[in-house]
Amino acid sequence: MKQKKAKKNSFLNSLILITFIFLFIIAIGKATANLIGTLPSIQQFGNYIPNLSTKIYDKDNNLIAELFTERRVFTPINKIPVNLQNAFIVIEDNDFFKHWGISIKGIARAFLRILLKGKIVEGGSTITQQLAKTIFLTSDKTLIRKIKEALLTVQLEKNYSKEEILQFYMNQIYFGNGAYGVQAAARTYFNKNVQDLNLAECAMLAAIPKSPNYYNPFKNEKAALARRNLVLLKMRELNYITKEQEKKALGVPLPLKENTPKENMTGYFLELLRIMLEPKYGTDALFKAGLSIYTTIDIRAQAAAEKALEEALKNFDENKLKVFEKLKQKPIKVQGALIAIDPQSGAIRAMIGGRNFRESQFNRATQAKRQPGSSFKPFIYMTAIEEGFTTATILNDKPMIFVHKGNSWELISRDAITLENIAETVPEKDLVNTKKIWMPTNYSKKYRGSLTLRTALALSINTCAVETIIKVGPSKVIQTARNLGITTPLADSPSLALGSSEVTLQEMVSAFATFASGGIKTTPYIITKITDRNGKILEQSVPQQKEVLSPQNCFIITSVLKSVVEKGSGWNAKNLGRPCAGKTGTTNNSSDAWFIGYTPQLVGGVWIGYDDSSISLGGKVTGGVIACPIWTQFMKKALEEEPVLDFLPPENIEWALIDQRTGLLATNKTLDSLLEVFISGTVPQKYSTGSVDSEKQDLDSETEKGF
Repeated sequence: MKQKKAKKNSFLNSLILITFIFLFIIAIGKATANLIGTLPSIQQFGNYIPNLSTKIYDKDNNLIAELFTERRVFTPINKIPVNLQNAFIVIEDNDFFKHWGISIKGIARAFLRILLKGKIVEGGSTITQQLAKTIFLTSDKTLIRKIKEALLTVQLEKNYSKEEILQFYMNQIYFGNGAYGVQAAARTYFNKNVQDLNLAECAMLAAIPKSPNYYNPFKNEKAALARRNLVLLKMRELNYITKEQEKKALGVPLPLKENTPKENMTGYFLELLRIMLEPKYGTDALFKAGLSIYTTIDIRAQAAAEKALEEALKNFDENKLKVFEKLKQKPIKVQGALIAIDPQSGAIRAMIGGRNFRESQFNRATQAKRQPGSSFKPFIYMTAIEEGFTTATILNDKPMIFVHKGNSWELISRDAITLENIAETVPEKDLVNTKKIWMPTNYSKKYRGSLTLRTALALSINTCAVETIIKVGPSKVIQTARNLGITTPLADSPSLALGSSEVTLQEMVSAFATFASGGIKTTPYIITKITDRNGKILEQSVPQQKEVLSPQNCFIITSVLKSVVEKGSGWNAKNLGRPCAGKTGTTNNSSDAWFIGYTPQLVGGVWIGYDDSSISLGGKVTGGVIACPIWTQFMKKALEEEPVLDFLPPENIEWALIDQRTGLLATNKTLDSLLEVFISGTVPQKYSTGSVDSEKQDLDSETEKGF
């Protein structure tokens, strides 16, 4: 009876155990089914598109910068060196081509770590597991996540070849320094394309992903070297390389300097690109879709611009330091901007928006609006030329006094100004109100009498500019400026002649570019084309051009602006060593210093000042003193490979010898004559008479070498 009872109990126990096991299997099956139901579809992997960085190229298709959340370039397996593939296999997953996605030895080691540490720890994952986790899962250290990882791994191995899995893995993993994937890593650490890496470089890249920060050769040379050498050792032990190859690779030094573009150099125009493109394409596309943006930037000119600007402003700060110390004020860095444009196409070749993009993202080349001072005067005289003035038109450099009546300024005197003159037309209560009285003066505080238009502009005579704007009308000057591309509001006032209305540096350079191009206004642009990750063109720029001035008038104003360089305030530009034209500008209180100049091939503009316009650069600091030398240094470097060209006269241009005192044709008795340029039919018909010896003007001695 006892035996029968024992057998019966044994049978019941077995039945219970079998039932329990069966139920456990069913429970595991259901749990697994539930887990599988929550897994991402493996079909997504076939359509998986990794985040790719947007690449920025210069005018010669050189890569100069990237926009990214993950700096990555997708590279097919046949472009990845075999040495690099083998290096990853030996250090990450030696049995990669043998297992079915999960390593039994790896699982055993992982469980042993769990038993020893009492928690889930990483380690022991195959390449396929790492890929599954990176693409589909989070990095949470939980048992559920590990089970999901294993299930996804099996599915990946079932649906894709080992080569496909390795290809995706090597394009996905992170290498530190913002680089994702082997191509981005190759560019970051070695400034090479991945297919050009040597054995030592392949071993170094394979060494990094285990701990991108710790094994970063830029940050931890000792640790990086040790792990690279470990990779080489394993490659030799597993017969991927020979002893001789290992020895040679061990002698290769590590990269110690990051190969990425300088942020100062590219920061401002990269931000300009972002502002332009983000509303159109969206943030995700701009930073993740692998766009290629081809720009007009000349990286050599860009480097020259940064060097010229920073060197000059650093020296200026050092000299200004004593002034701040004397005033017991905290030193402030002076700011500057530079922009250069191809006058024939409107392509922006260089742009510096400030001294340090990290410190200030405000772009002083495109966003800052400042008074241009005398650099605005060419628009006054261009308007006058269009109204029938010539370079020989006589203007009067005499004192001027204006009184504000109603809504406008009225010229009340051009004689020597005294309180008696003012009192005749201004009520006594307004005599102390400077807002009611305006007396424009010249920089030199001198008055020269009768001058030709050429001399007035070459020497930047304020009274002559004001006289001219009164004759042609401020509204016509404003229209000229609008035609040339100045879009900011301009004051309908005689003071506009002295650059009292604020403008941007880009507007000024673009306007001067119209002179250089012979009257064709071209809208400035910085993007030539944009393509998607597959090379499909998304947009392409076509220069937007419009004829707004005659080539004859442009040649005449250019001829006069060449005199600014030859005899006037732009004298430093003679150091360029090639024909050029331009105009300086300095505002009241010397808070802004400008120089806008051009050759037939390139137009450049420089602005210098403090962000706080109430701070003066100094009484003797003018556009000719600080801005023009920066322009000259930049242009010399930017044009060093360009031929030396002069401005060619268009048809219907005549030349005549002129008496500079009278503006009439010179005779054989004229001592102060000049070969002057005219539009056909506008040459003076009368000859100068009278003695000129006593009234001869020495223009060179009057040159204001700074205004």
